[in-house]
Amino acid sequence: MSTRRAPHSAPANRHSLPGPDDITRLVLPNGITVLCRVNFNSPSIFVSGYLQAGGLCDPDEKLGLADFTASALMRGTEKHDTQQIFDALESCGASLSFGAGAHTTGFGAHSLAEDLPLLLDLLAETLLQPSFPDEQVEKLRAQLLTGLALRAQDTADMASLTFDQILFAGHPYARPDDGWPETIQAVTRADLADFRARHYGPRGMVIAIVGAVEPKAAVGQVERVLGGWRNPSQPEPPALPPLAPLKKTITRKVTIAGKSQSDLVVGTSGPARCDPGFLAASLGNSILGQFGLMGRIGEVVREKTGLAYSAYSTLNSGIGPGSWEVSAGVNPRNVGKAEKLIRREIERFVEKGVTEEELADSQANFIGRLPLSLESNAGVAGALLHIERFGLGLDYYRRYPDLIRAVTPAQVLETARRHFRPEALAVAVAGP
Repeated sequence: MSTRRAPHSAPANRHSLPGPDDITRLVLPNGITVLCRVNFNSPSIFVSGYLQAGGLCDPDEKLGLADFTASALMRGTEKHDTQQIFDALESCGASLSFGAGAHTTGFGAHSLAEDLPLLLDLLAETLLQPSFPDEQVEKLRAQLLTGLALRAQDTADMASLTFDQILFAGHPYARPDDGWPETIQAVTRADLADFRARHYGPRGMVIAIVGAVEPKAAVGQVERVLGGWRNPSQPEPPALPPLAPLKKTITRKVTIAGKSQSDLVVGTSGPARCDPGFLAASLGNSILGQFGLMGRIGEVVREKTGLAYSAYSTLNSGIGPGSWEVSAGVNPRNVGKAEKLIRREIERFVEKGVTEEELADSQANFIGRLPLSLESNAGVAGALLHIERFGLGLDYYRRYPDLIRAVTPAQVLETARRHFRPEALAVAVAGP
């Protein structure tokens, strides 16, 4: 195994961007993909990755099981109790955490480079040998239930959750990954152990290691602690059904007494990350409600009319269908006015598209902020996971500026019209 170096003729400004010449990618015999990039400018190391086990695997009656399981991994193992695990990490200034989303259970960790063996020992131990002690499971359950109680009183959270239920009706994405109080109450210790035993496995697992360590040594450490892991019964990731588009605008309100603010979400489905129109949609979204003072949405709803405390658009894209939504926090008396302005801006966006100047400004912003996002080991690790998860290619970040520059106003308009139908939107409101 070797790592090729960039030729001396390569443009100097590209050396900071990860590419095929400085990313090591190796798949272990048991199916774990290891990605490494060296950075000896920092004495630290960052480890990040994911397993193919997420909320899509949860039964309806125990929704939140994947998240519960991930949160319980560090509450004790066959070798160490939870205090010993945290003491080991604190003794060297390291950290390790887990969390679950719809498709995967993810982890992140950092330490000094010299402590990488300890970090990977603990990662393997918590993944392969968690003991799920009864006392710790009940403490964690109480924390999760408290979080859900807080969610139920948060207008932004409830508007977002309700928006997903409208947009993804009949689709797995309509379910909250953290579950409901009654489903968390239904989860037993045996459920946690069974979920880990059945769904955790090396096939499809990805680990990115970035920092002051040579790739050969990093891969060797991963192989030492996880190379022998096998799970013959590990299932394939659940298949996603197609998403039925909305046929008309659907509005739903959640009443939360005693609140002084209402949160409003208006939107539609968006492209998956691998959709050819994703970059055009992303640039269009920046113009609609991100760039500068929250784009056109922020300019009209917040700055000019003063109807919203905040107003912006978001493009959520992943493995399956995404969402393209506009969010606003408003005085409850102004919900109707704010919704009308937002829908008017969406109509203008779909009818007229974006100008050359708007697009050029956003393109410059996207290209300019890329190196900033890759300044830290954590940022690079996240970037490596991103290109692996979506099959973008090891040269993606070298190609990225040209891909962004190639997007035209016509492409932005086409992708906007493909997703936004002003007469068929999901509208969610949460407030008093």
